[in-house]
Amino acid sequence: MIALVTGASSGIGAATARRLAREPGARLVLVARRRERLEALAAELGGATVIAADLTDPGAPARIAAEVEREHGRLDLLVNNAGAPGRGSFGRGGWAGVQAIMALNFDSQVRLTEALLPLLRRSVPSAIVNVASVAGRVARASAGDYSASKFALTGWTEALHLEERRHGVHVGLVLPGFVATEGFPQRELVNRRLTRWLVSSEDKVAEAIVDAGLRRKAERYAPRPYALVPVVRALAPPLYRRAVGGGRRFTPGTATNPVQEAGRVPDGHEPPAGPGPAS
Repeated sequence: MIALVTGASSGIGAATARRLAREPGARLVLVARRRERLEALAAELGGATVIAADLTDPGAPARIAAEVEREHGRLDLLVNNAGAPGRGSFGRGGWAGVQAIMALNFDSQVRLTEALLPLLRRSVPSAIVNVASVAGRVARASAGDYSASKFALTGWTEALHLEERRHGVHVGLVLPGFVATEGFPQRELVNRRLTRWLVSSEDKVAEAIVDAGLRRKAERYAPRPYALVPVVRALAPPLYRRAVGGGRRFTPGTATNPVQEAGRVPDGHEPPAGPGPAS
């Protein structure tokens, strides 16, 4: 099995690479901006193809596809995991803020998938897993740009699932909620008995990605109880709006506002190597 994971230098991406490496015959392609971290992970895993790339670079998808074709000649699993957080309210970030987040969280996923789809079709049965967020089902104030990118990814994934089924390419969706990572330990939630259940781990999300990809599940929330959030939103919109409209600190699948403004990324994605978006 040849599996490509984006955002693989840390967080959920690295956890997913480690989990997939346990599969019999797995050979990994690790993609992110920080080559040194990718090379360290590849050494830990006993070898992997390392591709250092900024996914927002217009030439990146074609270069990645060419390298995978040259090195492996096939692709069994694509995990689109790389992403960045929102930049706060629309009044502060405006269209430019939305555009910047969409460029990585949605546009780059679509462009990379387009470049790799012919290879995936030639490798059937194969799979694509897009890592979205619970914020791709529900939204709240000061996270509109992030939610917009994840809503777009969620909708496109559902359509692609239906379109590619006849070609033998399974397309799955993973929607993480809060995830405790090195950069975001989620101590305020973990330390409270009533909210501890809200927090998942990188390894649990990685297992959800395996469910969506190798076990060909169409959709997985992580942790599973987060599936109730969009149900509440659909059945009781006023209740949902009251719950999230009071300026609360946390939003599932996003960073808190101060962290967003500092340029850090949400749980589930690698931290940026510099002032630009993560990849």
